Amino acid sequence: MGHVTGFGDLLRDWRKRRRLSQLDLAMEAEVSQRHLSFVESGRAQPSREMVLHLAERLEVPLRERNFLLVAAGYAPVFPERALDDPAMMAANEAVQRVLTGHEPHPAIAVNRHWNLLSANRAFAPLLAGIDGALLAPPVNVLRLSLHPRGAAPRIANLPEWRAHILARLRRQVEVSADATLMALLEELRGYPVPASTRPVPMADLDSVAVPLRLAMPEGTLSFLSTTMVFGTPMDITLAELTIEAFFPADAATAEATRRLTSAATDPHPGPPP
Repeated sequence: MGHVTGFGDLLRDWRKRRRLSQLDLAMEAEVSQRHLSFVESGRAQPSREMVLHLAERLEVPLRERNFLLVAAGYAPVFPERALDDPAMMAANEAVQRVLTGHEPHPAIAVNRHWNLLSANRAFAPLLAGIDGALLAPPVNVLRLSLHPRGAAPRIANLPEWRAHILARLRRQVEVSADATLMALLEELRGYPVPASTRPVPMADLDSVAVPLRLAMPEGTLSFLSTTMVFGTPMDITLAELTIEAFFPADAATAEATRRLTSAATDPHPGPPP
C-alpha cells in the first residue's frame, strides 16, 4: 500500500481502489457520510467492529484486514497457518481430495502469488521440456506458463493465452494492490514475445473461454480451466488458496490425459505452503 500507514489513509486508499465515493461507501456500510469523513480524516476513532464492517463492504482481503486493524490500534484477528498445521487438517484433506478426484485431468493448488502448493499426477506430464531452474521451489505457475524456457514454446495459441494471463494478473493487481503481483506482472510483460504474437482483440476469440493448447508428443492437447476457492475462509492461507482445474476441451485431449496420467507416478512436489 505504499507509504500509507494511518487507518484513515488506508481506508481512503481502499475506497478509491474500489472506485467508491464517500457517499457510496457510507450507504453500503449504513453509516453517515459525516462519520465516514471523520474516520478518514482521523477526527474519529473507529471501533474494532466498524473496521471489520468497512473492510467487509470494501471486500478487502483478509491479510489486508489485519493491516487495517493494526493501523486502527487493534490486534489482528485472522490467523495464517500452513496447510500442514494440525488445525488445517480438514482443509488440507479437502484440497487433496479435490486434486486427486479431478484425475485423470490436471489440477493444481496455488497461493496468492501463483506459487505451486500442490498438484495431482496429471499435472506432471505437462512439465516435460521445461527448464529445471523454473521447477525449483517456489514454483510459480504463471512464470512456467509464459517463460521462454518454460511452456511458452509449446503453447499453440500463445498470443491468446498470454493476453488472458496478463489481463487476469492485471485485474488481481488492481484488486489487491499486492507488490509481489505487481512485480510478477512486470516480469511477465518483459519476456521476449515471438514475432507472431500480437495483441488479441476480443473479436478474435471465437470460443466461450480462452483454452490452453499445448503441443505435446501425443498431439495438441486443449484444456479449459476453472477456478475454485474456499467459500467462507477465516484463515489467510485458505483465503489466498486457489485450485485451478483443467478440463479437456475435446475427446482427443481426454483420451491423451488418461494415458499420460496412468503412466505418471507421484504428483509434482510443490513448495511448503
